[in-house]
Amino acid sequence: MSVPAPDADLGGPAQPLLAVRGLFRHFPIRGGLFNRTTATVQAVDGIDFDVVKGETLGIVGESGCGKSTTARLLVRLLDPDRGELVYDGLPVGTQDGLSLREMRRHVQMVFQDSFASLNPRLTVADSIAFGPRVHGVPAAEATARARDLLARVGLAPDAFGRRYPHELSGGQRQRVNIARALALRPRLVILDEAVSALDKSVEAQVLNLLQDLKAEFGLTYVFISHDLNVVRYISDRVLVMYLGRIVEIGPVDAIYGAPRHPYTRALLSAMPSMDPDRRTLEAPIAGDPPNPINPPPGCRFHTRCPFAADVCRTRMPELVAAPVAHGHLAACHMADPASGHPQAETAA
Repeated sequence: MSVPAPDADLGGPAQPLLAVRGLFRHFPIRGGLFNRTTATVQAVDGIDFDVVKGETLGIVGESGCGKSTTARLLVRLLDPDRGELVYDGLPVGTQDGLSLREMRRHVQMVFQDSFASLNPRLTVADSIAFGPRVHGVPAAEATARARDLLARVGLAPDAFGRRYPHELSGGQRQRVNIARALALRPRLVILDEAVSALDKSVEAQVLNLLQDLKAEFGLTYVFISHDLNVVRYISDRVLVMYLGRIVEIGPVDAIYGAPRHPYTRALLSAMPSMDPDRRTLEAPIAGDPPNPINPPPGCRFHTRCPFAADVCRTRMPELVAAPVAHGHLAACHMADPASGHPQAETAA
């Protein structure tokens, strides 16, 4: 018998809202006469992290690193091949844990494509009220909740409630998607490139809206973006992914101020700057990421890393904590004094 999801903390603020343990998702590639599996894309390849209550966890990395697949695994739009999700102390999708239906009432997602995310045949108000009605909320209460949320996201209910998605701008549609995500009164909202399709003025408005809603409703965010400046603005902690693996995770100031992984340093050095003294004169990172169908052995970044040594080519590094910064971990042999890397002691 499944256990209903808690509306308040089970284990207090010290217990993670969401714990991810050993998450794998590989996609088979089929072909040939009998449509057999000929190869496998290792999209997410064994990741572990926690989402702390009340925080915004930013996830960054190059295209194809596994960010969006991770987001869909967290909300169980995709089933993992292996691994476990634990929501506020309750295992997800197990007989004695939390059912997927209850988990999805407390974990919602906002997608990048604001138009494709909305049903073109439903009005704005009906789209927002649809989720609560499916979960048993009376129609009148669901409609009232939709109107209230429209007002909360800055859209007048009388003016926008009866409109259809094609009658709205991109920024207005994304506000509707945010309101729809909040309609079930979740505790965790996953935002997958939720502002990347918006122009900068609208992006700033939506980011400020997200900050206000987080404070008002006590939300926790997982914020996925390729824009490092946006991630720095909104996040409390940052998780860096490369080729399906976590290479670094830590507080936002530590990641941006003192990155410990060469890949993170390369990403940050590629950020545009208005300061002429900080111009990028040469490419911070060379080449394209390896094929996720056949990733290199050892550290997956060693084929592009200027500090690669023999140990990097043969042994995959584990996440190692920094000696001084609490909660700052990097999966790099240079960050581990016991790895045998020739620069390990000076880098650690």
